[in-house]
Amino acid sequence: DMLKEVRVALLEADVNFKVVKQFINQVKEKAIGQEVIKKVNPSQMVVKIVHDELVQLLGSGDSELHYSSGQVTTILLVGLQGSGKTTSAGKLSYLFKNKLKKKVLLAACDIYRPGAIDQLGQIAKKAGVDFFTLGDKISPVEISKQAKEKARRELYDILIIDTAGRLQIDEPLMQELNDIVSAVMPEETLLLVDALSGQDAVNVANTFNSRLSLTGIIMSKLDGDARGGAALSIKHLTGVPIKFAGVGEKISELDIFHPDRMADR
Repeated sequence: DMLKEVRVALLEADVNFKVVKQFINQVKEKAIGQEVIKKVNPSQMVVKIVHDELVQLLGSGDSELHYSSGQVTTILLVGLQGSGKTTSAGKLSYLFKNKLKKKVLLAACDIYRPGAIDQLGQIAKKAGVDFFTLGDKISPVEISKQAKEKARRELYDILIIDTAGRLQIDEPLMQELNDIVSAVMPEETLLLVDALSGQDAVNVANTFNSRLSLTGIIMSKLDGDARGGAALSIKHLTGVPIKFAGVGEKISELDIFHPDRMADR
């Protein structure tokens, strides 16, 4: 009876049905024949097993960032247009500067969307970090190379590169991102996905991952009513860990993702 309830709750929270099926089976396997710890009633035991499995599913222990040793750590931010990538770039730079005390350079490589460079410039000011742009006439690959050069020369800890998004995934976009990766060899390639986009987020993550070998995901709008179902599915179906979670509109409302806290919720 309990597993039935759990199954319905997960499906209602927009978790992929294959993930739900596998999850329920794993819980069942652990619960059957599990000696009930003294003084804990069986239903509490099942709750505990469900919680532990959720933490596993969300990716316990692999949401750490990879820093470059002794050099600038380059973070490439990718995603679809309209997913709030530019805003998240600002939030990320704010987190590094103010919470993790790093010296941050934010580079504008979206030369296609009108106003994207200005928008990022204003956000950088708000976050209190340095901003790098060469305008919209120079190729994003060249901009990212020069940004990395500057970051290395002026001893920045973190370089965040904001790239262009498209309304859907297309060949030119992917090729450009591949070229940027070859040029700057980022330590982290992070994909921004919207928690409210549900199962669609999984398809986007899979496509980007197959071309770019993502190292992590930033999940925005986790404060909404999505209940994080997409988050559960994404880690399981793509193998890419969620590293950051957007929990509000303000520039300070981006946090390092903690699987155990999400499972509690």
